[in-house]
Amino acid sequence: AAATQNPIDVHTWGTPNGWKIPIMLEECGLPYRVVPVNIGKGDQLAPDFLTISPNNKIPAIVDPDGPGGMPISIFESG
Repeated sequence: AAATQNPIDVHTWGTPNGWKIPIMLEECGLPYRVVPVNIGKGDQLAPDFLTISPNNKIPAIVDPDGPGGMPISIFESG
């Protein structure tokens, strides 16, 4: 039996830059879910989001199956 992969959380908003990661994940066939970060309301400055993306930029992802099985956040990966 194949292992079930947990979805990647994509913290983003509907901007051209914000769509890049969901498009890539679709192309790769990886499971993901979108977590809205309303940049018009300042959600990118919320303490919970800053633990994921300390520079308050979208998009940012959280892979629940990171190194050693621990979640890892990736942001501004260039």
